[in-house]
Amino acid sequence: MAVDYAVIVVYLAGMLAMGWWGMRRAKSKSEFLVAGRRLGPGMYSGTMAAIVLGGASTIGGVGLGYQYGLSGAWMVFTIGLGLLALSVFFSARIARLKVYTVSEMLDLRYGGRAGIISGVVMWAYTLMLAVTSTIAYATIFDVLFDVNRTVAIVLGGAIVVAYSTLGGMWSITLTDMVQFVVKTIGVLLLLLLLPIAVVKAGGFSEMKAQLPTEYFDPLGIGGETIFTYVLIYTFGMLIGQDIWQRVFTARSDRTARWGGTVAGTYCLVYAIAGAVIGTAAKVMYPNLPSADAAFATIVKDELPVGVRGLVLAAALAAVMSTSSGALIACATVANNDIWSRIRGAVGRGVGGDEPHDEVKGNRIFILIMGVGVILIAIALNDVVEALTVAYNLLVGGLLVPIIGGLLWRRGTAAGALAAVCVGGVAVIGLMAHYGILANQPIYYGLLASLAVYVVVSLATPPTDAVVLAAWRERLAGRGAPDADASAEAPDAATPSPSGV
Repeated sequence: MAVDYAVIVVYLAGMLAMGWWGMRRAKSKSEFLVAGRRLGPGMYSGTMAAIVLGGASTIGGVGLGYQYGLSGAWMVFTIGLGLLALSVFFSARIARLKVYTVSEMLDLRYGGRAGIISGVVMWAYTLMLAVTSTIAYATIFDVLFDVNRTVAIVLGGAIVVAYSTLGGMWSITLTDMVQFVVKTIGVLLLLLLLPIAVVKAGGFSEMKAQLPTEYFDPLGIGGETIFTYVLIYTFGMLIGQDIWQRVFTARSDRTARWGGTVAGTYCLVYAIAGAVIGTAAKVMYPNLPSADAAFATIVKDELPVGVRGLVLAAALAAVMSTSSGALIACATVANNDIWSRIRGAVGRGVGGDEPHDEVKGNRIFILIMGVGVILIAIALNDVVEALTVAYNLLVGGLLVPIIGGLLWRRGTAAGALAAVCVGGVAVIGLMAHYGILANQPIYYGLLASLAVYVVVSLATPPTDAVVLAAWRERLAGRGAPDADASAEAPDAATPSPSGV
């Protein structure tokens, strides 16, 4: 294992070095949170693919292949579909808004009254997303160093918190590019894990002979499950702060649209690769105690020295890219959408912060959120349950007011707030009643949110014409203040007096 250890140590040291380099570039809020909105197509595509393909997509995707066969690709496949839909239909408009958070977009659309409530829902989603990725370190580091779960989570989490705190989005962008390359080599290229797994299983003919026919049925996982994946993951890609914050880094509409399309297509291929590897693992190891152990087991037992380290580095890359993206999104929402509003409401912190102070404040929030994520990850065990909670809250509470605001002019602030509250509470209550992994919470929660949004919007006065005019100007790329200047304005994230 010495060679494998060397590969991993060099990789982790490189991540920290890039964090240090990114610190030298992140001199303003715009540079720290959205990489100065300057990413070109190459870096944008790589970092977008890296953020959406994390531990759940890699370890969980292989696990679903182990459990259901080729149809286990559907979870990651719906993530790719969501990224494609976001890139083709919405990314250009989102990028032109020149904001930092989803709640700022809601404030612009509804007149400064989305407020803390939407921020809290988005914060809960990004927090749980970061937790799920951090939990996944336990599986990988257990294979690497045979350490216990808590030490593995602290080790992996500390590295991500360190480079994210140092350089913000610049550090995360640079590390994501490396992670994207390592991930691609380790999982998809024809020389490594995918063909090795198939060959070790005896080829596709032997796999078909050894496994039930439903393992090769594209719909074997079940139509209802696929529909639920579409609701949770495809729609979740449209509205998540972690995804939008990457869209904000694009230097142009074209970059956001075409770069995201490339990343979405990459996700579709990644989904199929993970399912095939999991199916092969089922032939080789039919009695594993957990489907999620399939990835680590096949890597540990079947790959040669050196290659094993590279593939494990690929798994680390997948986990770290999502973890760091979710962490900075969580900290951005906590600082800009929650804390700054509370501080403004009590009349403090209203005067002329320097750009350096903004960067320092965001660094502090990343550090605080990072420590919180590590502690929660140690306390929780089930990655799928944590991820389901995150996406149920996001889609149930925020999908309707966000998409409604983009597509329906008649939607109002009262309707949006009602949809956030009713959808979020309904999802939480239904998860408590039916169980976290049940399909009913997202079905009924989303329907309740939609019904309340439409009814309350139609029952309340339309959004002020001045607000809508300003909104249309921003969507068209006009009327947006300079990114850095607007970011440092003392009232940039403070709602109007009539806000929540």
